[in-house]
Amino acid sequence: MLPPLDGRPIRVAVRRSLGPYHASSSIRRRVIFLDSGVLSGNGEFERILLHEIFHFAWVRLSNAKRREWEDVLRAEVGAGVPGELGWSSEWRKHTLLRRSMRLRDPRWRRYACESFCDTGAWIFAGLDGHDEFTLPARAKNHRRGWFQRQFPANDPLSI
Repeated sequence: MLPPLDGRPIRVAVRRSLGPYHASSSIRRRVIFLDSGVLSGNGEFERILLHEIFHFAWVRLSNAKRREWEDVLRAEVGAGVPGELGWSSEWRKHTLLRRSMRLRDPRWRRYACESFCDTGAWIFAGLDGHDEFTLPARAKNHRRGWFQRQFPANDPLSI
């Protein structure tokens, strides 16, 4: 179950088409745009909407928490763990360069953000499986533990 959300309202707007994308967000304008295709069922609406909500949570995380999340990812990448919990992080993971991780360049930081959002969506959407859930069970469990420690069930999630 998603913890209570704490922050100014976020407007959600459904658009006929967002081209190749399922959704997009404007943090500054506090709006999420969803492609109407996500309303077709199979848990896509919940998964995609939660992913976008976690973009709002990401920008509210302290630098220390972001670095801790990056440590989780750095350990996975270093161990050669394949897969991800969504397309938006998976394709970024495939294009990472070792120096990107070491330097924390924009490519690495975008991957960390997308991975955080995909992981949050996976945890809270309540879906048993999805074609985009390719991360091995051990890594999933480690990520779930990190989220549970950072975001206790009854504590508000700052958005």
